[in-house]
Amino acid sequence: MKIFQQTGLVLAAALLTFACSKPADTVEATDAQEVASSEGTTLTLNQEASKIAWMGYKPTGQHHGVIPATTGTMTVNGTEVTGGTFSFDISALEIHDMEEGTEMHGKLKNHLQSDDFFDAENHPTATFEITAVEPFSADDVISDEEQFASDNTPKANSELSPESPNYWVSGNLTMRGTTKNIKFPAAIQVADGSVTAKAGFNIDRTDWGLAYGDEATVADKAKDKFVYNNVGLVLDVKAN
Repeated sequence: MKIFQQTGLVLAAALLTFACSKPADTVEATDAQEVASSEGTTLTLNQEASKIAWMGYKPTGQHHGVIPATTGTMTVNGTEVTGGTFSFDISALEIHDMEEGTEMHGKLKNHLQSDDFFDAENHPTATFEITAVEPFSADDVISDEEQFASDNTPKANSELSPESPNYWVSGNLTMRGTTKNIKFPAAIQVADGSVTAKAGFNIDRTDWGLAYGDEATVADKAKDKFVYNNVGLVLDVKAN
């Protein structure tokens, strides 16, 4: 399909990962980890107040939108988050930089839902299950990866991260039939019977098999023909 040549770019999505105590350039995906038993009070996801925004890039353009959260819970013990699980509706992915109902909007959405990307017909849902929540220390640093420079270079991790993260969140992200563990900085507040969590980071979409236009295979292509492997994700979640 030629949609990227026609529209300029596309997201490829998923959630990040990380295997060390410090951030990597892009969050790297590691093998799935066992989910620890969580203790405390279980809160229910507030769908209207929760969203995951995505940003996808290629040198000649970019797109952005949201992936709706459908179900979810978070477990808290006092002021600490001890667990959580969330589901996201890939088939309902939204594109916000193009007018819905237009030909190009339809082509891009169909392409994202196709086997080139999410394969939504076979994998309509993505899930994320928390495996650990650890304090974000004062000396922790969010490092940034050098990217091929263009008019649409992906935003850096430090630009996407919330201003004052206070935790590292690790969890198993399942998408397109693949489960990887990820770790990212987040700003989490527990108060008055509710939890708010904000996070922002890049992921490498190819870790979950979203390999269309992979940067690693474009050595013989013009630099403006590939899709950046980095996809930006910004999470805003509330449970009560």
